[in-house]
Amino acid sequence: MIKPVIAANWKMHKTIPEAVAFAKRLKEKFSEPGDVDIVIAPPFTALRSVMEVLKGSPIHISAQNMHWEGKGAYTGEISAAMLVDAGCEFVIIGHSERRALFGETDGMLNKKMHAALKSGLKPIFCIGETLEERESGTTFEIIQEQIKEGLNNITPNDISQIAFAYEPVWAIGTGKTATPLQAQEVHRFIRETIADDLEYAHASETVIIYGGSVNPENTGSLMDQPDINGALVGGAGLDFESFAGIIRISER
Repeated sequence: MIKPVIAANWKMHKTIPEAVAFAKRLKEKFSEPGDVDIVIAPPFTALRSVMEVLKGSPIHISAQNMHWEGKGAYTGEISAAMLVDAGCEFVIIGHSERRALFGETDGMLNKKMHAALKSGLKPIFCIGETLEERESGTTFEIIQEQIKEGLNNITPNDISQIAFAYEPVWAIGTGKTATPLQAQEVHRFIRETIADDLEYAHASETVIIYGGSVNPENTGSLMDQPDINGALVGGAGLDFESFAGIIRISER
């Protein structure tokens, strides 16, 4: 049975004191290992401070992005080794905002995936279609290409370390969300693509989470779907009660 992953992507929110205060409350409420893996992704500035707070707890820390090079003249970038040093276990790669706002291509993301896995980080690999692509009927083609190109030359052993996140771009920060059946349809296709195109024998055990205006009200119906194994939470992950509610609902 797959253990669900509930991850909060804080994006460019929360100062260090705000992040620490949130982490303390989360540690107090979820002090023992539960039925879901809890992950929070603070901004880079707060990673180390949050790690110190969460030390000894079952809550995991993720970075929101990274560069594929280990070091060098890359002003403003962060390497995988730096993230590990700051206490990260996970890293989000390929978020739709990185693809759309910063021009990240499948080829660039493939290099990030290799670098993350080599360093021991567990990638949360984001894939998803725009509204235009969905309306034109090319959702599956887009998803398939993002998986094949983004995971080019990734070994089966490394695939076991990846959590896939389906985030329809049209549902990111819009208040819209895919219906549970729409999300399930794509999640099933992702699992089939992992099995067939990547020739991964254990695709049935792969964690595939949903991201796109997830909140306590829609979590239950999403998690009821057989191929949805958790959530990548945006806005609701910034509010403690909302995020805690999503976790509790997912523990059913």
